[in-house]
Amino acid sequence: MDWNVLADKVLKGETVTREETLAVLQSSDDELLAVLQAAYRIRKNYFGKKVSLHVLRNAKSGVCPEDCAFCSQSKTAESGVEQYGMQSVEEIVAGARDAESMQALRYCVVTSSRAPSEKEMDAICAAAQKIKAGNSQLELCASMGFLTEEKARRLKESGVDRFNHNLETSERFYPSICSTHQFKDRVNTAKIVKKAGLDLCCGGLIGMGETREDRVDLAFKLKELDTDSAPINFLDPRPGTGLAGQDRLTPNDCLRTLAMFRFVLVDSEVRIAGGRETCLRSLQPLSLYAANSMFTNGYLTTGGQNFEEDKKMIEDAGFEIGHLVNA
Repeated sequence: MDWNVLADKVLKGETVTREETLAVLQSSDDELLAVLQAAYRIRKNYFGKKVSLHVLRNAKSGVCPEDCAFCSQSKTAESGVEQYGMQSVEEIVAGARDAESMQALRYCVVTSSRAPSEKEMDAICAAAQKIKAGNSQLELCASMGFLTEEKARRLKESGVDRFNHNLETSERFYPSICSTHQFKDRVNTAKIVKKAGLDLCCGGLIGMGETREDRVDLAFKLKELDTDSAPINFLDPRPGTGLAGQDRLTPNDCLRTLAMFRFVLVDSEVRIAGGRETCLRSLQPLSLYAANSMFTNGYLTTGGQNFEEDKKMIEDAGFEIGHLVNA
């Protein structure tokens, strides 16, 4: 396949087919640089050479009642992760100041739960109001599990800009990784987020044993939901979880996957998320040719490259830290 012809098609406003999308994932290592160059043409058209940075805060850790096989905070995991209840408003606000010091565009506050309790909602909303009252330009994202329409409206009114709720994988494969809720429950929360006028951050976790077809299904479902941002995580198997023995993806497979999401999601933010350091390894800089966003300074329960390392990587690759071109 001529990958530049495929990029031309996308740039003309046409949608790639499932067959073309699958071909990206099936491309050979010899074609990888050509695939990335074609994906980069789309990325550059919509986002230039900017890379937006996002900083996570694990505001409530461990003892989640769900049984997601990949998660070290799941009720079924024996991972030994730190466990603590909801952090205070002051702690969450302090985290926002730290995020600003790292030139972050967004500050993402995450709680391990099936759905936010009233106490957790109170804390997030109060923190959002305080952060915005200080004239902060930082955009706020919350990730708290399943939402009702009323809770989504309340988050929006408090100053939260975006809500994260990943689909994780395809509808077909989802029962293989979770039994305490269904794929349709996740889709429902994604729709509630959009209805409330919040930006939707909705992506997935790649490398759990799904097929290439499952990855394509996920990409097209995210497109259908009109996700504003798609964090693409790569499984870094956690000890004590149901997927502890799963092999990691190769760096080249990770790069093909990011390119595939760019061909499908086109003008949505594609973010390199968890597992990038351990799966992409020395090829991390190449991921920026497809993705325009990344987390910095670690994840929820695992560390990662710090801000200074990420800043140097971005600049060495010829990119620059900045706000979204189309934000």
